[in-house]
Amino acid sequence: MLPFRILIIGCCSAKPTLRHNPSAQVVNVHDRLFLVDCGEGTQRELIRRGVPMGRIKRIFISHLHGDHFYGLPGLLNTLALSDIQGEVHIHAFPELQDMLTPMLGYHKRSDGLNIVFHPHSAAGYETVFEDNAVSVTTLPLLHGVPCVGYVFHEKRSLPHIRPDVAARIGLPTSAMRAVKEGRGWTSPDGTQYPHEMLVTPSHEPRTYAYITDTRPLPELAAHIRGAGLLYHEATYASDCIEKALKYCHSTAAEAAEFAREAQVGKLLIGHYSDRYADETPLLQEARTIFPHTDAAQEGMVVEVP
Repeated sequence: MLPFRILIIGCCSAKPTLRHNPSAQVVNVHDRLFLVDCGEGTQRELIRRGVPMGRIKRIFISHLHGDHFYGLPGLLNTLALSDIQGEVHIHAFPELQDMLTPMLGYHKRSDGLNIVFHPHSAAGYETVFEDNAVSVTTLPLLHGVPCVGYVFHEKRSLPHIRPDVAARIGLPTSAMRAVKEGRGWTSPDGTQYPHEMLVTPSHEPRTYAYITDTRPLPELAAHIRGAGLLYHEATYASDCIEKALKYCHSTAAEAAEFAREAQVGKLLIGHYSDRYADETPLLQEARTIFPHTDAAQEGMVVEVP
């Protein structure tokens, strides 16, 4: 099965701590690398974790609070100074281009690197990127500024050739693509082999949902129902519900309740307030409601089931 996993680069809110970095994740879909949010220090962590930055061609920024994009100017400048060739695409609110363009103009830029901005709205449910492996859709979130989540939907791959049958009947390599696409095959002696005999079905497509900086929005559950993996912010424990309401964040219990409603396979909580020196209380609170919960930590690699 082709890879579909995430690497946690940062998982704290507002400001870096001795234990955590601001928000950033690398999403690997079939060895295509996508960066979701880019808080301060992201490029340092990418280097530390051995992520080849030149392979990151698409960056998705959820909103324009500094802990989600202050690492972007430095990362882009490093790519330019490293003589990275080609295009880097940034999906974000249009104001980000206004902020970054003058800043990037002061730095030496490689002639081979072209930064392409793709503005999107806060309305959500918009497919902002699509290729033959994955589509990325926005979700509208409820925060103090316009904010979106991102849903990565893996596309169904072609079925797999049955190697035992192929070897037995002498199926040539040149015919395998057509068989995968739904055709049967006729041998030189005229024997016909139906498509269903030659292949096994591919796995069910997987889904990863990234929901950060928001009050709980139960209506979003229908749009990610059954996702294999959900990352949902859990900035506070329930005893800080007043702060969660004031600053438009979620508690660990609220994140778990949303995961349960959406019937996801696994919940990953993060975006911790710096008031917590230990996230164990947040994890315990979430697990009492949704047992299949883990707490994000830098360097953690999580497979999308």
